[in-house]
Amino acid sequence: MPTLNFTPNLRRHVETPAAPVKGATVRQVLEMYFQVNPQVRGYILDDQGALRKHMAIFLNQELICDRSDLSDSVQENDDIFVAQALSGG
Repeated sequence: MPTLNFTPNLRRHVETPAAPVKGATVRQVLEMYFQVNPQVRGYILDDQGALRKHMAIFLNQELICDRSDLSDSVQENDDIFVAQALSGG
């Protein structure tokens, strides 16, 4: 089962425990996670269901390709990591 992890700095806003979550796409994994942790949804997705601009999702240490539909395929032993994208100067 894929494992979903979150960057620790999200915990200052909302509890984000790591979890094994079933799903064939990034969207399916996130939706299953949100069923148990609904408060996390607003920090990760915008009101259209797309990944927020300040968020990044890595699938096995590579950025996902589809930020809108989150349709990247997920395999049984994949690691998914959700992080806040940082910028600055």
